[in-house]
Amino acid sequence: MKKLLNCSCSKKMQDLAPLLLRVVTGAIFLVHGWQKYQGGLPGVEMFLGELGFPAAAFFAFVLVAAEIGGGILLILGAFTHWVAKILAVVAAVALVLVHLPNGFTGAGGYEFILLILVSCISLVITGPGKWSVDAKRRK
Repeated sequence: MKKLLNCSCSKKMQDLAPLLLRVVTGAIFLVHGWQKYQGGLPGVEMFLGELGFPAAAFFAFVLVAAEIGGGILLILGAFTHWVAKILAVVAAVALVLVHLPNGFTGAGGYEFILLILVSCISLVITGPGKWSVDAKRRK
């Protein structure tokens, strides 16, 4: 039992964790941003306007650019600390303004966006990991 509880896989694969977190979180933001872009910025602008955002056209562009550009940069592990902070803000705003009123689970619930928010916060804290553009730039 002791051997089972003290698995050495965490030591052997420690560098894999931030890579997986970055790539999956980045892919989710990239896909969501791309869907917004494909649906058209006017639709995103209208949605943000309904939420009460001032300058909805500007923020629609910023949102789509942050999700697409930030997603790509997270996947690459480039500027990870700052990108993860920006995407955490995007996720926090979505959590509070869109998903929180819908409850934890179900249609529009906040369990998924909460996980995305915590993923971004984790990347801010832990960094991009060994297999990233950031790590290569430091060398």
